[in-house]
Amino acid sequence: MTVVGPFGLSVRDQALEADVQAGLTAVEEGLLEATKSEVPFITEAAQHLVRAGGKRFRPLLVMLTAQFGDPYAPGVVPSAVVVELTHLATLYHDDVMDEAAVRRGVPSANTRWGNSVAVLTGDFLFARASHILADLGPEAVRVQAEAFERLVTGQILETAGPQDGRDPVEHYLDVLSGKTGSLVAVSCRFGAMMSGADETVVDVLTQYGERLGVAFQLADDVLDIASDSHESGKTPGTDLREGIPTLPVLRLRERAARLGLAEDIALCELLDSDLSDDARHAEALAALRVHPALEQARRDTVRYAEDARAALAPLPDLDAKAALMELCDAVVHRAG
Repeated sequence: MTVVGPFGLSVRDQALEADVQAGLTAVEEGLLEATKSEVPFITEAAQHLVRAGGKRFRPLLVMLTAQFGDPYAPGVVPSAVVVELTHLATLYHDDVMDEAAVRRGVPSANTRWGNSVAVLTGDFLFARASHILADLGPEAVRVQAEAFERLVTGQILETAGPQDGRDPVEHYLDVLSGKTGSLVAVSCRFGAMMSGADETVVDVLTQYGERLGVAFQLADDVLDIASDSHESGKTPGTDLREGIPTLPVLRLRERAARLGLAEDIALCELLDSDLSDDARHAEALAALRVHPALEQARRDTVRYAEDARAALAPLPDLDAKAALMELCDAVVHRAG
């Protein structure tokens, strides 16, 4: 078995491993080319997160799902570049909204150059993604546009919060389906679609990607609480400090409302206080790390990952299918 990428994905077939590695190398070259500008400062800012590395989770999915058709088809690598550029652009914007100081183990763009440059650099990456996308045909443009609309809608819904009477956990899972699931689903859709796979296969892989994307974000929610900055590449408890109610916090509030335990209520009150204070933030983080709500969030992550695995059942038993199933395990492993 050969290990591919930061997920430690083991590939049993040498030809598949070679295809995936060659594809990811081509994507890396494409990302550097797409982020070049005649203005050196724009190049520096646009390549800031590209050069910081990252899991390249979405391009990896494009390469694997392309195995269900012709993995060497000309649209496969450019579509992977498109989804990764789109993802990178959202990170620039997210860090501004979250006032994050660190991303992928390096200072965030907003910390280094200010919010205006970070937002405009994200816009630059969206523009470059659109330029590449235009060469992939009107169907690809439509698919990406619909996914981008869902992504932005999810972000807005997260900012607005659940309407009165709406279960906060259900609302949050809907947010994640748009905010994260949509682009992961498009990664799988593009890989299959650009390779010329059968439409039923494209649909199955799109469903898989949507569910895996939610599981991936839930694992990030757990990591934001449970990990240190070395593991996650960003400052632990960033969402907590900004008052963003990720799943562990929502599960805590749900439990406090249901059981009325004094310690749960006290922790909720601490979370509602000013967590810009380092001591309070550290206290809240430490309490959540040992709270049953964190374990509940881990179980939720496992459930979505298993749903993703189940979606693959109709597909032929290729080595790529086995690799996609193993990715479900890798996502769960990230959440501990």
